[in-house]
Amino acid sequence: MIVVTGGAGFIGGALIWKLNQLGHTDILVVDNLASTDKWKNLAARRIGDYLHRDAFPEWLNVHGGEVEAVFHLGACSATTERDVDYLMRVNYAYSKALWAWGAASGGRLVYASSAATYGEGEQGYADDEAGLDALYPLNPYGWSKHLFDRWAVAHAARGNAPAQWVGLKFFNVYGPGEGHKGQMASVIFHAFGQAKRDGKVRLFKSARPDIADGDQRRDFVYVKDCVDVMAWLLEHPEVQGIYNLGTGTARTFRDLATSTLAALGMPPRIEYFDMPEALKARYQYHTQAPMEKLRKAGYKPPFTSLEDGVADYVGHYLDRDRPHL
Repeated sequence: MIVVTGGAGFIGGALIWKLNQLGHTDILVVDNLASTDKWKNLAARRIGDYLHRDAFPEWLNVHGGEVEAVFHLGACSATTERDVDYLMRVNYAYSKALWAWGAASGGRLVYASSAATYGEGEQGYADDEAGLDALYPLNPYGWSKHLFDRWAVAHAARGNAPAQWVGLKFFNVYGPGEGHKGQMASVIFHAFGQAKRDGKVRLFKSARPDIADGDQRRDFVYVKDCVDVMAWLLEHPEVQGIYNLGTGTARTFRDLATSTLAALGMPPRIEYFDMPEALKARYQYHTQAPMEKLRKAGYKPPFTSLEDGVADYVGHYLDRDRPHL
């Protein structure tokens, strides 16, 4: 059995889509559906069972021997969340419980870390486990992920680890299945809506004199590439450690807006507006994932370019009113 926590979410739902393509159907989905539309990410999927996230730890204590691998993608991923006790419970303590299962049973654990652990990037973005102590996240969400990365590395060094453990530092993921995320959905998702409604895309002005409006950069990675990497990890249990998951190339928000408009056959109409004061102090102007470590581990496929990813996402999903895989 394969378990996917956060399995009805954006990346989790895409992973189950990929696992189904590979013939895996004995999948336990763990999530908290509540009154959201996340269930739509599972509507066309083949799964074995569903379990609420609060019931999963106890279930795992009883049935853990039936589980081959856990893809732990469930978390509070809101960078604006200010209830730090809540983040520590659902992001940190929950992850520790799954690690304990893997260490005791010889199971395999692949979990979601985040590029938010890098903070402003003043220490760079190298996925070097020895450099974790130098990182300073900008928000409680990033800190909760960073704290578990450090905890995992320390326990692995003492030999107290699952048979396979991998932490993936996701950069700016976009693609089908993210509509339920609201304001936390990708800029591409929101740009599409603006373009259809207003015929233009609105972007933050730069608050730095050395960076032009629209020249803020991110490593935008298509969700289909992310799940290809996770499927590859399932086939390579020898791979261990913390890895970046981006494309290795930073692109501007102007590129993103232009690509979105081009996918709709529209001219590049972009409007810039002032960044909120509360955001200025914790805004990242450049993120880029060095991908050498994953390449050295043996992952060979190329990553989708921003233009090709946006064209696929907009042309085959958003503009067809088919927002799910």
